[in-house]
Amino acid sequence: QVQLVESGGGLVQSGGSLRLSCAASGGVFGGYAMGWYRQAPGKQRELVATITTGGSTDYADSVKGRFTISRDNAKNTVYLQMNSLKPEDTAVYYCTISRASLRYWGQGTQVTVSS
Repeated sequence: QVQLVESGGGLVQSGGSLRLSCAASGGVFGGYAMGWYRQAPGKQRELVATITTGGSTDYADSVKGRFTISRDNAKNTVYLQMNSLKPEDTAVYYCTISRASLRYWGQGTQVTVSS
């Protein structure tokens, strides 16, 4: 059974940094795209960043230049380095992996940025 476990969330002041990690288990994930989404209270879940199997990345405009996504295929882990955090980055962050019609989600980790 595929499981995704996020870690690294927490409370940080505006301008601070956090690094999220998401470890996948229960399979081999080198052929899967990986990504991060977030959902703020009262808002829809939105894409934050994605990384392909080949390492190509894409970011939401709101996080470009501040967030960096990376992956370690040997560890089946995807990371999200978040710098220059803003209060509007406050949300539950979810990692996801996908391949063709398959998609799996983690349980989410809370990120709160205080002003």
